[in-house]
Amino acid sequence: MPQGHEAFSEDVRFRTLRLLQQKPDSRQRDIARELGVSLGTINYCVNALIEVGHIKITNFRAATNKAGYAYLLTPTGIREKMMLTHRFLQRKMAEYDALEAEIGAVVREMNENRSG
Repeated sequence: MPQGHEAFSEDVRFRTLRLLQQKPDSRQRDIARELGVSLGTINYCVNALIEVGHIKITNFRAATNKAGYAYLLTPTGIREKMMLTHRFLQRKMAEYDALEAEIGAVVREMNENRSG
């Protein structure tokens, strides 16, 4: 799997787990919209998270439709989210540092061009 795809996949898993922990009654369509990915991507991700035991589906007793389902993080899902959070922050901090360096270089070039 290409490294960029792997990071994307990990980010989607992290963001999905994070969203489901905050809003366990989210529908997959709403998750996809909020995360800016396709419904198919979220469906695949949610099914994979269920398969490995990171989330489980429960339904509300009074529910008469699919909207009555909730996704709950399992203890292993919470641990996975913590590990993904750590790696997510490492990647984003590295991106931030690289962007900050690039902006600094562009500003220096711009200032040199003005005075030169």
